[in-house]
Amino acid sequence: MRILILLWALCYSSALFAQETLVFESGKEGHATYRIPAIISTPSGELLAFAEGRVNGSNDYGDINLVLKRSSDQGRTWSALQTIVDYDDLQAGNPAPVLDLFDPEHPQGVVYLFYNTGNNHEYDVRMNKGVREVWMIKSFDLGVTWQKPINITAQVHKPNNPEFNPDYANPADWRHYANTPGHAIQFQQGAHQGRIYVAANHSSGDPVSDWSDYQAHGFYTDDHGETFNISESIEFPGSNESIAAELPDGKMIMSSRNQRGDIRQRIIAFSEDGGTTWSEQYFEENLPDPVCQASILSFEDKDGNTILAHSNNASTDQRNDLTVKFSTDLGRTWIDPLLIDHKDISGNTAWTAYSDLVWLGGKELGILYERDEYKQIVFKKIEY
Repeated sequence: MRILILLWALCYSSALFAQETLVFESGKEGHATYRIPAIISTPSGELLAFAEGRVNGSNDYGDINLVLKRSSDQGRTWSALQTIVDYDDLQAGNPAPVLDLFDPEHPQGVVYLFYNTGNNHEYDVRMNKGVREVWMIKSFDLGVTWQKPINITAQVHKPNNPEFNPDYANPADWRHYANTPGHAIQFQQGAHQGRIYVAANHSSGDPVSDWSDYQAHGFYTDDHGETFNISESIEFPGSNESIAAELPDGKMIMSSRNQRGDIRQRIIAFSEDGGTTWSEQYFEENLPDPVCQASILSFEDKDGNTILAHSNNASTDQRNDLTVKFSTDLGRTWIDPLLIDHKDISGNTAWTAYSDLVWLGGKELGILYERDEYKQIVFKKIEY
């Protein structure tokens, strides 16, 4: 069995691993568990790694903080933990960072962190017995200090919940709500240059046992966070955790989790108008998925061609086999699978789970991911 696994791993790779570093570890630095990694780079090449710091355990609801670590040497070493958001015994989760490089008032760049808060468990919010809110916080010194959080719920959510806002003008009975998880994006070129886009999802109406009350969508700003708009929703019931990447000429691709689990594949959607509407949506058989999160990233090769990288657990029955696949034709086909991490599982325990990708320049990428039953969040540098 061991020989077979080694042979499979060798065949399932077209890249080289450069390094691996433990970034967040359960039970250390004031938190029982760290989950939901997200990562971006700054113009100087410094890396900012975000996560949920769950104080008392691994539950999705409870005393959860947003935390940050920095690396100035491309992930070889990391700073001490910095707590950015702490709502006492309530949750702050789903960190979605992005760097704004097109604000003329801040040419050095502004770091945005979008996140969610909630006052009840997910099922209770789906029952309309609570509300999930959406917040934005900015840093004008690339993550060293942070401004006062701004509540943008009324612009990007449609809750029919009188406890939140009885005068909300456009209720659609959206209930549970979550950002991407993973990084948000800013369009670097084309008609939508400067647009900040956050993939998201919501539930609508009473909960359904097969999770079909969920649908993915996105929200975006064209004026550096002053106002926001909501995209069209993905047509597939059960589309859930999503993440987006820019394509040339103002186009965009989004990868979504199928919460229903009836088809164990990623849902891929294409937009011709910067993520406002969807021109094509389908299940991608070359991106198998066990009902988990994924990350997608676009970058350019030395000739200026757009390359897409997509990371997720390439298994249909368990959170294992974290794999990065690449596309050189704007997401139409996925090639060169690279096995990031794997465990030969004899029971029902999981090895890898959520991940996020960052471009380091040239042919180098970084991946920040959960490992060992959520005991670790690891950064691995790879060469494409």
